[in-house]
Amino acid sequence: MIVIPAVDLREGRCVRLREGRADAETVFSDDPVAMAERWAEAGAERLHVVDLDGAFAGAPRQTGLIARIVDAVRPVPVEAGGGLRDLAAVATVLEAGVAWAVVGTRAALDAPFLAEAGRRFGERMIVAADGRGERVAIRGWTETGELTVVEVGRRARDAGAAALLYTDVARDGTELGPNVEATAALAAALGLPVLASGGVGTLAHLCALAAVPGVMGTIVGRALYTGAVALEDALAAVKAARC
Repeated sequence: MIVIPAVDLREGRCVRLREGRADAETVFSDDPVAMAERWAEAGAERLHVVDLDGAFAGAPRQTGLIARIVDAVRPVPVEAGGGLRDLAAVATVLEAGVAWAVVGTRAALDAPFLAEAGRRFGERMIVAADGRGERVAIRGWTETGELTVVEVGRRARDAGAAALLYTDVARDGTELGPNVEATAALAAALGLPVLASGGVGTLAHLCALAAVPGVMGTIVGRALYTGAVALEDALAAVKAARC
């Protein structure tokens, strides 16, 4: 399992939200590029970048900043999402240099779109299934959709996506621990690589996820920014199987 630092962008700054709420924001840096470089220099094997403005607006807003991050951290690959709700938006963020485009809301709402995105972008697409309970949260987590997380995961698998990114919205930004049980059940049900996100606050939390078959990586945000988890320690623990 790899440990993936999150770099969330809002109004040109690096922030973290609690439970996805726009009114529960903590600003950690006015220079997201420097923050991304910090994680790359500390040994990150991949970065997870989210255009929060795009997620709330429904269309990308910070593609230029994402491109600068990609250039700054090469050769570390970047996955990025936020507001990718049509094929042109997915193509644009890929053209900015990211290795994988993360598609969420539209994937949960429009099966033909997801199938076409899979045909066009295939292994360069990650589908995000953000769970509020069993169902998916959509439109920047401001609404709850009709589909379950498992149903979105099956669509992602059938579309040929590289992985499913599962976030438990209620735990995101809390550092109270990931939803290991739901993550394990999802990975077992899909047979598709799963990226876990939401709630990591200790090395023990990472170790619990590392023990789940099918979890290829875990995204960590607030815990890295507060210092609750040191990236170097996390990487060493997971790689040395000291969990």
